[in-house]
This record gives sequence, structure tokens and C-alpha cells, in this order.
Amino acid sequence: MTKTGAISIRTERLALRLPDIGDFEAYARLMASPRSAGMGGPFDLRAAWGMFCHDIALWQFFGHGALMIDLAETGECVGQVGINHGPLFPEKELGWFVYEGHEGRGYATEAALALRGWAFETLKLPSLVSYIAPAMSLPLPLQNGWARVLIA
Repeated sequence: MTKTGAISIRTERLALRLPDIGDFEAYARLMASPRSAGMGGPFDLRAAWGMFCHDIALWQFFGHGALMIDLAETGECVGQVGINHGPLFPEKELGWFVYEGHEGRGYATEAALALRGWAFETLKLPSLVSYIAPAMSLPLPLQNGWARVLIA
């Protein structure tokens, strides 16, 4: 929920929606895996739960947060995109991940561009940053003209 109510964003292939409890199992599995290393992981269940709740609480505190990435055609959840902020993030950070088996299809790009557009239009944000772990792929932010990419 934002300060003004629920949010959903649709693109040609995707539906971005608020997380719900049914999303936690796949989220926790990703956070416990080596795939979460770029975010400081792997994380145990307690830490994953705290991060999941943080992603949701951001909506109440700042009017933005995480959205799950669903395939519009099937409703299958393929990842998450979000805007982080708070004491651990000195600037508003646009971040994303896709679950194993869904990489390389452009879902992260499509979702991140949609959320970025919403943030600039609706929240009137002057900027966003993306923190990228050195081993991660840079094409998404660089090909899309994002002004600041910080290598973590």
C-alpha cells in the first residue's frame, strides 16, 4: 500500500504488484542461495523475513517499495523490482532480481523501466541509483541510460 492506496503497474508482458505472504517461500529460497551474494547473502530465514517485511514497510514509510513481477499472461511470479530507501540506503535505489530459470528474457529490464517511470512521474523523484555488485551484469542500467550506477 502506498500512502494513497494499493499500487499495480502493468506492462505489455508483466503485472507488477505488492508482495503477499504467498511470495515469501520463493523469496526466502533465493535469499538463502548463492544468487543473493550481490545483496550481501546468502541469508538465513530470519534475515530473509526481515528483508521481505522491509520491502513491504517501505510503502507505508516512503510511498514506494517492492513489487513482485508476475507474467501477465499466466500470473507466474518471476522476480521482484523495488525502490529501497531508509537508513541502509542513503539514496533511493532501484533494484531487481529474477528467479532462477527466468533470466535473459528481459523481465528485469521491463519491470525496472516501468517502476522507474512510475517513480519519476508519480513521486516526482529527482534521481534513482542502482547498486550493482561487481560480478553482476551491467547492461540493464547502462543500456537504459541510467545516470548513476554505483559498483558496490
